Amino acid sequence: AASDADYLARYHQILARFDAYMNPGETWFSTNFPGESDQVIAYFSAEFGLHEALPIYSGGLGVLSGDHCKTASDLGLPFVGVGFLYPQGYFTQYINSEGWQEARYSKLSFSEVPATPAVGKDGKEVLVKCELPGRDVYAKVWKIQVGRIPLYLMDTDVPQNHPGDRELSARLYGGDQNLRISQEYVLGIGGVRAVRALGLQPVVWHMNEGHSAFLSLERLRELVEERKLDYGEALEVVRASTVFTTHTPVPAGHDVFSWDLMDRFFDGFWTKLGRTREEFLELARHDQTWGPGFSMTVLALHCAGRSNGVAALHGEVSREMWNWLWPGTPTDEVPIGHVTNGVHMQTWLGPDVDALLDRHMPADWRSRLSDPAVLNLVSGIPDDEFWQAHVAAKHRLVNFVRQRARQRSIRQGESPAVLEKIEKALDPDALILGFARRFATYKRAT
Repeated sequence: AASDADYLARYHQILARFDAYMNPGETWFSTNFPGESDQVIAYFSAEFGLHEALPIYSGGLGVLSGDHCKTASDLGLPFVGVGFLYPQGYFTQYINSEGWQEARYSKLSFSEVPATPAVGKDGKEVLVKCELPGRDVYAKVWKIQVGRIPLYLMDTDVPQNHPGDRELSARLYGGDQNLRISQEYVLGIGGVRAVRALGLQPVVWHMNEGHSAFLSLERLRELVEERKLDYGEALEVVRASTVFTTHTPVPAGHDVFSWDLMDRFFDGFWTKLGRTREEFLELARHDQTWGPGFSMTVLALHCAGRSNGVAALHGEVSREMWNWLWPGTPTDEVPIGHVTNGVHMQTWLGPDVDALLDRHMPADWRSRLSDPAVLNLVSGIPDDEFWQAHVAAKHRLVNFVRQRARQRSIRQGESPAVLEKIEKALDPDALILGFARRFATYKRAT
C-alpha cells in the first residue's frame, strides 16, 4: 500500500479533511457564543453508541448519547461525555438452530480501542475513589476523542480493587439490584469526582436518563460539606445547573431501589447534607407494591431545573406519569417538556444517498444541515435519482442479510441445499418490512 499512488493520494486526502475538521477557523458555537468556550457542559449517560466496534451501548438511549457527542463536536460545543468503558460491553445476539436467542459476551482488547488514560490537572492518570458498603472501589478514567469533544469512560478493572469489584463495570445492564446500584453509584458520584480530577468546572450537568442521578447527591455534598451552603441553597444551585432527559414511558423501565439497599450504600451520607435519614429518602420516594422505594427518576426530577421527554407525545405521557410529584398542578403544567430526538445525519446517511446529495447540494451542505435554504434544495432532486439510490442501498441490505444468514447456517452445520436457498433468500424487488426490537418486559413487542 505504501507504494500505491492512488492509495496514498486517498490517504492524504482523508488526513487533510480530518485536520481541517479538527482545526476549524470557527464553529457554530464560536460564532453564536463568542468568548464562552469555557462554559463546559458535562453529559452523563450509562451507554454511548459511537460505533459497533465499541459495544458499550444496547439501544436507543446509547445511540442518542453517541449522536449527541458527534453533533456537539460538529457544532463546536464545549462538551464532555461521562460514562463507563465496559470491558465486556453489551452482548452480541445469536440465534440458534431452534430459533432461540443466545447472548455472547466478548472482552474488549484495549489495544484495539481508541482509548487513552485520562490525565488530570496534576498531570497524573485519573483514578477516582468511591465508598461502597464496607470497602473503597476505584475506577480508572479513560479518554476517547469523539471528533473535537472528549468522552471520559470509567473502568473498575484495576489492581486496587477486590476481584469482585473489578467486575463491577464489566457489563452494561447486567446483574442484580446490588450490582445496579453499585454501577450507578460509581457513574454518578464517581463521575463527578472524575470531572473534578480532570480540572473541569461544568456550568451545565446533563443526566441522560436516571442512571446517573446520584451525581446530584455528590454535587449537593460538595456544596454543603465543602462550600458550607445550607441544604436549601445547595439544592437551588444544583437545580439551576442541571438538565434531565427521561426516555422510558412506563414505570417498569425506571430504577427504584429499596430503602434497605439505600441504607447500605448511603448510611451517613445524609448527615453530610445536613438531612435526616427520612428527609434524604423522601427526596426520591416512590412507593411500590413491596414498600417505599428510592426512585432514580424522581431524584432526577427533583434535582433538575429543566426536564424533558424525547418526543411531543412522550412529554405528554411523562407529565401524566409524574403528575403526582406536583400535587394540585394541572397535568399540562407539570414541568416536563420535550425535545424531539434527532440523529447525527452523517452517521446514519447511507453512501448512496450521501453521494446523491453531493451531486445536487452545495459543497458545504454537511455543515448547514439546519439551514432551510439548503434543506429545501432536496425537493429539486429528481425522483428517479432518489429511487436509484434507494434501490442500491436495498441491494446492499439484501446481500448483507444473506451473508449473515449463510454464516449462521454454516456455524449450525446446515446442509448444502439450505445454503443454496439462502443465496436466493429475499427478493430485492419485493417490499421488505424490517422489525428490530430489544425484548424487555417494559417494551411493546409490536
